[in-house]
Amino acid sequence: MNQSLPPSTPPADDTAAAPIAIPSAHSEISLWWLSLSPPDDYTPFAAELSAAERERMQRFATEVLRQRYLIGRASLRRLLGRVLGVEPVAVPIERGPRGRPQLAGIPGIDFNVSHTTDVALIAIARHVKVGVDIERADRSIYSLGIARKFLSERERAALPSSDPDQARRRILRLWTCKEALSKATGDALSAPFRRLDIEIEPSLRLRDGPAPYHPRHFALLAADVPASHFATIAVWRQNNAPADGT
Repeated sequence: MNQSLPPSTPPADDTAAAPIAIPSAHSEISLWWLSLSPPDDYTPFAAELSAAERERMQRFATEVLRQRYLIGRASLRRLLGRVLGVEPVAVPIERGPRGRPQLAGIPGIDFNVSHTTDVALIAIARHVKVGVDIERADRSIYSLGIARKFLSERERAALPSSDPDQARRRILRLWTCKEALSKATGDALSAPFRRLDIEIEPSLRLRDGPAPYHPRHFALLAADVPASHFATIAVWRQNNAPADGT
């Protein structure tokens, strides 16, 4: 199998707009921005999904959600298929520990996907674990409740008390960091969010956290997405080398 990461220019695609490659700021991570809006004819995508994925697609409550799942999953399979040198339907996606998707029998390649409304962010990594999270910058949230439940004491103290909208935006940025970390490890919503202490200035950084969230082994990177969104990449190197490669 050809396990080099795909080139930065996506291939032409007659059935849908191809994922758009964006800079990742990490040599072992490739990133793509994907519109989940359906093209005129999206039915060919269904043949690229596994039987289990097609069954899952049918369980979504609305046609819009079914379309978004179909486009997102087929696009992921196409990108991974280019990495592995196989057809999209042959990409061996399985559920690993705690249900985290992974490639069966291919430990050197990792991937992660996040979506919000009609866009998705896809990351493919070599030799590291990766987690991504994307949120709309205008998302309405219950800032006080989220801060109490998910932020560390230091993070709560740093929230601007005189500017509710700035506090909301800061919480969303912190949330994308914590969610990306939890997706890299596979902990998902069981992660110890209040014990993950994040700095966002002058750059994103995990300051502290319980095992396995050792700051030396994680890098946090802001994805280069439109200003309408926040997106964060978490890179987890599961050895003694720092995740940023330094």
